[in-house]
Amino acid sequence: MKPQLKATLLVAAVFVAVVAGLLVAGGSDDPADAGAGTGTGGAAADSRLVRDDSRLLGERGSSDVELVEFLDFECEACGAAYPVVEDLRERYGDRVTFVVRYFPLPGHFNADRAARAVESAARQGRFEEMYRKMYDTQAAWGEQRVPLDDLFRDYAEELGLDLARYDADYASDEVASRVRRDVDDGMALGVQGTPTFFLDGELLQPASVADFERALVDALGE
Repeated sequence: MKPQLKATLLVAAVFVAVVAGLLVAGGSDDPADAGAGTGTGGAAADSRLVRDDSRLLGERGSSDVELVEFLDFECEACGAAYPVVEDLRERYGDRVTFVVRYFPLPGHFNADRAARAVESAARQGRFEEMYRKMYDTQAAWGEQRVPLDDLFRDYAEELGLDLARYDADYASDEVASRVRRDVDDGMALGVQGTPTFFLDGELLQPASVADFERALVDALGE
């Protein structure tokens, strides 16, 4: 078996195992009840799903298909989904628009800090770099019960950000409110855990990586 195929299968297995485990355990990352009380048709027409200033991974796709993820950078299931989303972006990013919404969970001590760090980097045009940084280093900082503001500032320095501007944004009410609005939008849409995906306004709950890709292909009409 080729190493690349082995890696792909491993990522798929981890993604499915982590999400399935969270569903069974009913943990804080559980997306099982996401969308409760919110019809998918209503979500499709709801401007709270994608705002004008919502953060995009890469450029807007050539089609009208949008994949929206409500995520928490400290969430293990989100970390497992991250390489899957990256693989889908590589193959469908020219046609599908990938939208990120912040949804830091209260049970994750540094999740809100991580979201504010990413949003602060976004204000200097480095959203995707900090987004990747958080997931690539999640195993090193996740699940710690001490403030990691200095660590996230180190990441900003590594990315070459203007640190004075980063510090001001990171501590600002504006950035905190920006993250909070994403959370409020998610809650209004019925999001209760992470990761929660919406594809063209409809709640998407893939049981496997193949389901995930099939949903994108179907949405594209391919």
